[in-house]
Amino acid sequence: MNNLKTIEAGLLALLLLAVAVPTWSVDAQELSAGEIMWKVYERPEGADRTSTLTMVLRNRFGDERVRSIRQFSIDLGAVEKKLMFFTAPADVKDTSFMIWSYDEEGREDDQWIYLPALRKIKRISSESKGDYFMGSDFTYDDLGDRWPDKDTHTILRDESLDGIPHWVIESRPKEADSMYSRTVVWVRQDGSWLGTKKEFYDPEGDLLKTLTVEKIEEIQGYWTVMESVMHNVQNDHRTIMSLADVSIDVGLDGELFTERSMRRGY
Repeated sequence: MNNLKTIEAGLLALLLLAVAVPTWSVDAQELSAGEIMWKVYERPEGADRTSTLTMVLRNRFGDERVRSIRQFSIDLGAVEKKLMFFTAPADVKDTSFMIWSYDEEGREDDQWIYLPALRKIKRISSESKGDYFMGSDFTYDDLGDRWPDKDTHTILRDESLDGIPHWVIESRPKEADSMYSRTVVWVRQDGSWLGTKKEFYDPEGDLLKTLTVEKIEEIQGYWTVMESVMHNVQNDHRTIMSLADVSIDVGLDGELFTERSMRRGY
């Protein structure tokens, strides 16, 4: 289950990318832009995974806020579930966030956040998915898996990043009320179907933010994004994501991903 997986990050998704990387190259003439994006979306990531995420929020003056998160994910075929527990600092400790992404065209992600101060679980509405998540540069919508057929895709060019050939693909939303007028993603041409850079453009067509993969490692046969940066170029704010303690195919129980677990905490 993926959507460019927003590369991962994000945090989610953004943020939890992992793929086995073959050594062959793929002829760009053999695939359309839409077919490439489906390959990205369907890229295997393992049955489940756990990791520790450090999120650094840095403003234009260099001031930083650091958040520590323990996160879990499981792919159940028809639905992919992710659960995040904030463990530090004290002002966000015990906050939790859960997302269910469905492998069904037209079905929106379900998202919930638990606010310990209110002892209340709030369901994230469609109208709120453009809001920014916990002070980061990721919106709630960025954390979900976007169905490829919701966009029209075009290959703009081939381009080399760090010596690796990439397709540069523009995606324009079909819905009129999208928070982005378009996105542009760089996808490796080595058969990994891994996105390493993504640009987001606001409704006026101006560049809003850029997501860049800074470091990947091979873990249990999967290439995993270990560091990524989302940079809002309009207010010069950054969210720096660093993964550690990654384990894949650990045999998680699907019953972990419930509102009861959100309240109980990590």
